[in-house]
Amino acid sequence: MSQMNRRAIATAIIAAAVSFGSVSVAFAQTTATPDASAAPTKAEKRAAHRQARKAHRAAKNAELSKLEKNGYNPGTNDPTYPNKLQAAEKKAGEK
Repeated sequence: MSQMNRRAIATAIIAAAVSFGSVSVAFAQTTATPDASAAPTKAEKRAAHRQARKAHRAAKNAELSKLEKNGYNPGTNDPTYPNKLQAAEKKAGEK
């Protein structure tokens, strides 16, 4: 092997060692103790999701109730479906 190839290989090995060493140092700087800004736990996420679903369901039920009070009946098989819904929305918007 020539002197030039040995130097190139040695330089590549040193560069790889230095780059791998710097990566591990960067990861070593993170804290191991959880703080107040830590991500929520699985139970907290589940509780927040459940609360969001309840709020969304309540809003949809309130909207449907408002439309039913203004003449919309979702249980009927109506061939002119969008017309009655739009009329109920218009009437509800006027109040």
